[in-house]
Amino acid sequence: MGIRPFVATGLLGIGALALAGSAAGQAPESDSPFIVELEGGPVWQTKNDIQVPNDSRGTRFALDEITGSGPFPAFRLYAEGRLGRRHGIRLLVAPLSISGTGVLVEPVDFNEVRFAAGTPTEATYRFDSYRLTYRYRLVSNPTWRVDLGLTGKIRSAETSLQQAAVSTSYSNVGFVPLLHAAAAWQPSPGWSLALDADAAAASQGRAFDVSLKLYRDLSEHWSLSAGYRTLEGGADTDDVYTFAWFHYVTVSAVYRF
Repeated sequence: MGIRPFVATGLLGIGALALAGSAAGQAPESDSPFIVELEGGPVWQTKNDIQVPNDSRGTRFALDEITGSGPFPAFRLYAEGRLGRRHGIRLLVAPLSISGTGVLVEPVDFNEVRFAAGTPTEATYRFDSYRLTYRYRLVSNPTWRVDLGLTGKIRSAETSLQQAAVSTSYSNVGFVPLLHAAAAWQPSPGWSLALDADAAAASQGRAFDVSLKLYRDLSEHWSLSAGYRTLEGGADTDDVYTFAWFHYVTVSAVYRF
């Protein structure tokens, strides 16, 4: 399934927000001390290349050709504490798991195990992300909010292949520092368009997590959103080569305490 389905789903979500907004009362800009956001929706992958180990003993292959491009279910949970108008701490829990069965077009050596071509192969890809972000609010007025900050990310990743009686799994846990930036524009009371990004790049790899969401305040405490998220990145080290690109259609419910 290609890009068009999640674009259509996103437009439907934004349309639903508009209908909900027409019946909602005006809600002021919130500086609530505690905010929780639950985000969910389908995710597609347009790239997922992997090689273990990253030398002549390993075969570079497209994992998405085994699992398919999607859609797959995904969700994430945000919790933010505001420390006055300028400072904020945000916690993110974002699990991601993809699995499917396909046929290899050529033999693959993965994690020092050989998998034959032409045989049904089950693949599982897991990429769980846990992040703690400090955000400093540079701009805060009725129209614009702009934050800059730093994110500490712990990622827990695992890729496994199984073919009849042959199976193996490669896992890795590591810490990644990221830069954080966010901006929200409120063109009219109760509506806001928010851009949010965690990103970093180095010679060993890169990570980009960027979202654009349209929010509608339903009350002083509740909001809904619909939008798009892209997650791209990977690593190129002696042990592993892995780069993937994911596309999300998101819907969210936000509660402010």
